[in-house]
Amino acid sequence: MGRNYKRNIFLSLLILCTAFGIAVGSQWLPEQARTLKYRIHSGKEEKNNSRVSKTPEEEKQELSDNPLIRVVLMTNGYQGIIHKEVRLRADSELTLTYGNRTEQIAAGECVVIAADDARLSEGNIRIEAKDGVLQIESMKRGDGVPAYNGVIELRRAEDGIVVVNELPIETYLCRVVPSEMPASYELEALKAQAVCARSYAYRQMENYGYPEYEAHVNDSTDYQVYGNSLPDERADRAVEETKGQTVWYQGKIVTTYYYSTSCGRTTNAEAWGSTPSEENGYLQSVDVKGTDGDYEKALPWYRWYAKIPEQEMEDNIRRNTGKDIGELKSVEVTKRGAGDVALVLTAVGSKCTVTVETENKIRTALAGDYDIVKQDGSTRNCGKLLPSAFFTIKKEKGSYCIEGGGFGHGIGMSQTGANEMAKQGKNYREILELFYPGVNVE
Repeated sequence: MGRNYKRNIFLSLLILCTAFGIAVGSQWLPEQARTLKYRIHSGKEEKNNSRVSKTPEEEKQELSDNPLIRVVLMTNGYQGIIHKEVRLRADSELTLTYGNRTEQIAAGECVVIAADDARLSEGNIRIEAKDGVLQIESMKRGDGVPAYNGVIELRRAEDGIVVVNELPIETYLCRVVPSEMPASYELEALKAQAVCARSYAYRQMENYGYPEYEAHVNDSTDYQVYGNSLPDERADRAVEETKGQTVWYQGKIVTTYYYSTSCGRTTNAEAWGSTPSEENGYLQSVDVKGTDGDYEKALPWYRWYAKIPEQEMEDNIRRNTGKDIGELKSVEVTKRGAGDVALVLTAVGSKCTVTVETENKIRTALAGDYDIVKQDGSTRNCGKLLPSAFFTIKKEKGSYCIEGGGFGHGIGMSQTGANEMAKQGKNYREILELFYPGVNVE
């Protein structure tokens, strides 16, 4: 998937086989189509390359064929997509293909390709290792020098090089699962994560997030983290034992959002500014609760609080909203949504009143350099984002007190909730059916 296929059909053949040519040509419509697609998780409108819709049977067959996903590999710190130089190495022989040329590189030898490399003028450079694993030494990730399966493709961009990793989706998932969920979690929780990650990835493969590079996603939290964590037997097993399985709702594979920890309940798409509808009906507010109460009640992020001096709160709101509100008079949640999530925050100042909507913008508006105290007594600096939008806020004795629960956006599957359910004997299907009401796992 994602390759730019070209057909060169002689005119005489087209004249003789018009009907056949039309039938074959229709297969390439996905490469041509363009549409504006609203990405609900980011709240941004982006131009994407839309594929022709398929029947459920066709989608299942495609997944069983282990299609290729194309991933843009970002620079260090996920700052951007333009690399000034790429250095690669493998423990086995490397093959470089560009234009009509093929080059063999000995095992262990470092390949250095700069933006002005003459080979890039002949077309994209595709690099494969004989043993299937390449190290990109010019990049750094959390576990050091990242290694990748599949093909590394280098494309010339205006200011440098764009690096695209092309590989089968099941292989991709083996790195996504332990990047998004601790591999130490229960196997059934890892299976739930694998099915979520596969569903999410497949939906992203319906569109090119980077159409100019024929790539579907990048390797950051913009989509799913595709890290360089070492291969993990448990994560691999979770992917293998759920191979091809996805989450379906009303006859379609759906985008399965997930986050870290719930406060005992989830919310719906209204938290992102979307109107609840039949299409997103699987994203409902549910109680994350078993026979003994909330599954996550004993976890650190289940409840938390912060105490912020009035002046600091005023400074935070001014900085985060870009509005000179003057002297802060009050801050309150003026509208709540499903699960009691904050939908509208109103800050009243001596100069103006600021209204902030949607969970992410509210969490950003209240963020700052202060400590969040978790229910186990441990602390974490708030930083750029309040832990969740499930909170209350009140003014007392020269400070604003925020009491909240959970960590993350609160829509879809709570990962720690999934793990706690697995500890209590729930299987991955039961986990997914709790967090996404009305779905089927197929």
